[in-house]
Amino acid sequence: MARDRYTPDFDPDCGDAPLSSARQDIVIGRWQGLRDLLRNTGAHWLARGHRVRMLAQACASSSTVESWLAAEPGSGDALTLRAATETARAFNLAIAAGRGVPIDRNRIDAAVMACLQAAETYPDDPTPWISLISVARLYPAGVRRQELARWWDELHRRDPYSVEGHLQVLHYYSSRWHGSHGLMYDFARDAAGVAPPGCALPVLVQYARVEEYRFALNSALGQQAAVGLGQHWTHDGAVSDVRRTWQRWIAAREEGALPPGELRDLNYLAHAACYAGTKDVAAAVLGMMGRRATPTPWSYTGDAEKQLVKWRKDLGVRT
Repeated sequence: MARDRYTPDFDPDCGDAPLSSARQDIVIGRWQGLRDLLRNTGAHWLARGHRVRMLAQACASSSTVESWLAAEPGSGDALTLRAATETARAFNLAIAAGRGVPIDRNRIDAAVMACLQAAETYPDDPTPWISLISVARLYPAGVRRQELARWWDELHRRDPYSVEGHLQVLHYYSSRWHGSHGLMYDFARDAAGVAPPGCALPVLVQYARVEEYRFALNSALGQQAAVGLGQHWTHDGAVSDVRRTWQRWIAAREEGALPPGELRDLNYLAHAACYAGTKDVAAAVLGMMGRRATPTPWSYTGDAEKQLVKWRKDLGVRT
């Protein structure tokens, strides 16, 4: 029997070839490919959100989106990408400044204004509202509860089952930012409970578990916290959550290829299933992934490639 020479493909675009082509345009400062990509994506909100996020990360270190806006100042697509780019730039500054070091409030305000302008220009699009909720985390004290609730209502009205939108609220409510573990888990479980069959929202609970793990590792307790996490992935609640997500999302979804925008979600379920010891679910999800994978959440528990290779081998998953 031939050996399974599996090597994970950490393509940041998750197999989205048109997106990869557009990102190459950014390298040479050509904005027309970005315009064509987002125009062709239209109101497919899952694909649009994924593409805008990836384009924004690439645009954050260039002036391509500004060139596009100079040529087409009224473009809703350009303004939406500019909002996401300003959000990415603000987070890049926060990362460079270091944990707990606030960045210039004017930069956060500028990103917020860019999001609101994009939302006004393209009123049907949920994407600017996702960017807005995301950048709100960077305010040292967060934003007023009423303001966050209004932004959330605007997003929910446009795309009630957006995993990315829910995920940004989950991060906001986490202990690492402006909430607590309890608030974060309550939000994740409430969202999962109202999700229709086949919707990916139940995986928010797996995102919450990874967020709790990261917070513990980065807390002042350091390695002592890590020792206390021995049952973090394997206690009865964690195992039940894995099976519940599988049943409500994967087992209930229609047959067909997994959208690129859901590949990261699938990795979170695969990671949780592996560490929970639910071998049947883990093997099935890893098989669905094939060679495509995302570094997170695997990178939070070790070397991402080594873990994927190990788990596939242990579970007998073949490419």
